[in-house]
Formats: sequence, structure tokens, C-alpha cells
Amino acid sequence: MESLQEPSALTARLQNTLISYHSLDENEWRVAKKSVGDTVFSQYKAQGMVDDNPNRIVDYIRPGPYRLDWDSLMTAMDIIETLDQGCCVMRYTTAGQLWNIIAPREFIDFSYTTDYQDGLLSCGISVEHEEQHQSYVRGFNHPCGWFCVPSPDSTTTPAQSLLTGYIQTDLRGMIPQSVVDTAMASTLINFYTDLRRALKKA
Repeated sequence: MESLQEPSALTARLQNTLISYHSLDENEWRVAKKSVGDTVFSQYKAQGMVDDNPNRIVDYIRPGPYRLDWDSLMTAMDIIETLDQGCCVMRYTTAGQLWNIIAPREFIDFSYTTDYQDGLLSCGISVEHEEQHQSYVRGFNHPCGWFCVPSPDSTTTPAQSLLTGYIQTDLRGMIPQSVVDTAMASTLINFYTDLRRALKKA
């Protein structure tokens, strides 16, 4: 479990870990689920094109006023502490999944957003926190994050961005891995669908 005694050291480790995931060749990832335009890989990588620019897309993903309005999995989110620029600690809860085979979860994460190439990287990792709500299982996020960069075809109108996510979540509890894999693949496909719908409506 990570400590917040040195936020700058934590942000550096977190960013370097996400970039190492992002540098892996695509043939090192196994496809878990596909839908029109989106692909989820095992262990868990997701990738798809989104119609908008990176700044606006990441504003809808990172902790802030938009996320709860569109993310169907997230049921509550509170920013517990704001640290350096682009850094905060947040508590969020998720809904039950697969007819509540996976019960609601609670996470306490350090979140960090920074520039990456011509776009942005928004990433996070679970941190120590004593308070725990008894009605939730406390899950744990290993380094997770979303890279959002302009489409390689910069002439597209409207603007398009490539959004690539790496989700390394330990839900904890006695859940078969096959159930976790099914839930994560569906959740990530739904994430893209919900995000596109929210951006289009705004």
C-alpha cells in the first residue's frame, strides 16, 4: 500500500509504471472482448477512439464535477484531500456487478493528471486510509491510468482522440477470476459507451 509522505516521488513512480505498460507491444496483450471501435485486452487494457479533444475527455474522466454524472459503475465520489497541482486523494464507491455476485466496492486512491506527448495522462493508485465504510468491501487499485492523445489523423473533424486505459484492480473477496474477467471486460466497454454519450450530450 502506497504512502503519501512524498507525493512527488509517488507521482514519478506512478507515471513511469503507466508509461512502461503503454510501451508494451500490442501482441503481448490478449483480446478479452471487442465491440464496435473498442477493444478490451486481458489484465486489463482498453482502447478506443473518442470524438473530442484530450483536454475535454480527461476532464470527464479524472476526479471532478463530471464523472458521477455519466459513469454508470460509480455511485459516489469525494475528494478527501487536494495535494500538489493535478494531485488529490479521492474516495469512490462502485455498484454491484453481475446481479450482485460482485458486491459494491470502496476505493481510496491517489489521483494524478499530467501532460503526455500532445495529450494527457490521468492515473491513480490505492493508498493507505484508516476510515472504511462497513457496508463496502475495500478494493485495491494497482497503478491504473488513461492516456488520451489526439488521433494520428489530425485532419479529422470533429476532433478525435485515442483513449487507452490500463486497469489493474484487485476487487478482493472470494470471487472466481473468471467472474472478475467477465465483469471487467463488460465494465470497460460500457465505460467507453457512457463516456461518448456524455460528451455528445454536453
